[in-house]
Amino acid sequence: MAAPVDLELKKAFTELQAKVIDTQQKVKLADIQIEQLNRTKKHAHLTDTEIMTLVDETNMYEGVGRMFILQSKEVIHNQLLEKQKIAEEKIKELEIDQLQRLAATTDHHQFPATVEDQLCRDPPCRARLPSVRLWCPLSLPLDRKNPIWSAV
Repeated sequence: MAAPVDLELKKAFTELQAKVIDTQQKVKLADIQIEQLNRTKKHAHLTDTEIMTLVDETNMYEGVGRMFILQSKEVIHNQLLEKQKIAEEKIKELEIDQLQRLAATTDHHQFPATVEDQLCRDPPCRARLPSVRLWCPLSLPLDRKNPIWSAV
């Protein structure tokens, strides 16, 4: 009778571990993309501030692929502002997506009290299960009354 419970627990933890790993990878990827977009935004801002110090009638060359196109200062300024705006919008989208992903993962980490009690009372069962460390954005401590599990 205890064997089916052990298999169910093992399956549940394996599924959760896979979800947690998948979410962690996606969050890391989103962080990398956000950092890149912040660098792009900062580069465009610094370039724009330098360009604005020049005389208004100054013509400039814009790099397009392997060639350069002669453009006015105003056109380059507008392109840099648009680049900053697009980067900011993408950053906001990634941050919202990241928060939704973490919230969805945290919602799946709620277990019924019977599963938690089984894990706490049956050390041999706990030893056979893969170690799963779950993360909660609220950083709540592991509590028998609280169904959300958290880790470092």
